[in-house]
Amino acid sequence: MTYRPDAGVAPPPGCPAHAGGPGHAGAGVPIYGPDFAADPHSVYARLRQYGQVVPVELAPGVQANLVLGYQAALEVLRSPEKFGKDARRWKALADGRVPPDSPVVPMMHYRPNCLFSDGEAHRRLRSAVTDSMERVDPNAMRGYVEHAADTLIDRFATTGQADLLGEYAKILPLLVFNQVFGCPPALGERLVEGMSGIFDGVDAERANALLTETLLELVALKRRHPGPDIISWMMAHPVRLSDEEMIHQLVVLMGAGTQPQQNLIANALRLLLSDERFAGDLAGGSLPVDDALDEVLWLDPPMANYAVHYPLHDMDFAGVRLREGEPVVVSLAAANNDPVLASDHRTGNRAHLAWSAGPHVCPAKDSARLAAGIAVEKLLDRIPDMELAVPADQLQWRPGPFHRAMTALPVRFPPVPLTVTTPLPTPAPVSETVPVRDHIDENFGVSRWNASSASRDLLSSTPPAAISTQRPPASAPRGRRRAWSSLAAWWRGR
Repeated sequence: MTYRPDAGVAPPPGCPAHAGGPGHAGAGVPIYGPDFAADPHSVYARLRQYGQVVPVELAPGVQANLVLGYQAALEVLRSPEKFGKDARRWKALADGRVPPDSPVVPMMHYRPNCLFSDGEAHRRLRSAVTDSMERVDPNAMRGYVEHAADTLIDRFATTGQADLLGEYAKILPLLVFNQVFGCPPALGERLVEGMSGIFDGVDAERANALLTETLLELVALKRRHPGPDIISWMMAHPVRLSDEEMIHQLVVLMGAGTQPQQNLIANALRLLLSDERFAGDLAGGSLPVDDALDEVLWLDPPMANYAVHYPLHDMDFAGVRLREGEPVVVSLAAANNDPVLASDHRTGNRAHLAWSAGPHVCPAKDSARLAAGIAVEKLLDRIPDMELAVPADQLQWRPGPFHRAMTALPVRFPPVPLTVTTPLPTPAPVSETVPVRDHIDENFGVSRWNASSASRDLLSSTPPAAISTQRPPASAPRGRRRAWSSLAAWWRGR
């Protein structure tokens, strides 16, 4: 990125793009260390004074352009004729200026999947994902999330303390993934280990190898023994994905369905337990879970900086010069908090970019939000008198340029009795897997997991009652415990 001398304005003092003088592209500001993780919004504010697009460093020696402005971000996300997703355009990697073992390469390098493709290739690969995911009945998924949540809560409910990240938010998405994707638990744990290493950028090369090896094993297993699950439906889709395409499609789905989901759940719980804006609403009898999810998706989205694009040619954009093949990273968090959008009334506003926008908008955003809401509600219903075990400003955040993730979320509470739950179901052993012909016809037809039209309406438009409940003022609870517990009565009433 270089300064436009024809703009007639001198570069601001200290601008990171002009460390060597006007027109010189200096090293960008690092956005991957512990200081950035502790307070990214102060970094965004400092960078914003230099424009909507500024140079940053994603990892040692890895330069990119970070889009901070909301309108500029929308233009990047919605302009496939100017910005491509195919990472084979990344010139610095192709030229050897970025080493292949750089911690950000596994998150950015080309894979033959819908995230890193454009045009017809993107439409083909995405259709296999969206068509298969639409076959999952959200009511069935709702029941499984509730049951998984109850079982996890029972593991720590009587102890009076827990790490809600490690013991709840991190495990629940994995259990849901294993169920709807037909993944054996042992493989699921290895997949999460590999995906976590990639997100954290810690020994990312080894993590990427573990992820690839495990997905190879999973795809081979599902080829031999398909079942009523998303992986098998993708394999049976008319676009006829190859094994390589299947592996890399699953990288996207695994990445979107575990790490960001756990961070959405954990970040929403942190907000509800620490922010008086939401705690104050409890005295009026409301359950502000939906509002908390909106606030997290606006302020601290689980993927803070990503949506990597590459200019298809040299261009002037938002007052700077972008070069073909230089990474353009969209700061979803900074764009959401662009001062031009400042408002005190964001409740119910879904115009944030947490799910991206344009042709690559997240295909699972509605089901992800639904599952996160259920997970938060269930926990607060079961353990209503929960509080943070440390001050909110002492919670630690994981370093990395892409995600917004805590290292732990310790809480304490009066011990509560267990529920009577049955063991969590797990995918059937290979020898017991039901033949594919009982579930998937040769025309990619119906199965017992297919969503009805009513179910699809539920998935595309989350019912407010399922996420946020308002009791009549006459029966409004007076304290935190009864406010959270009002969900139980409503739920049993259903």
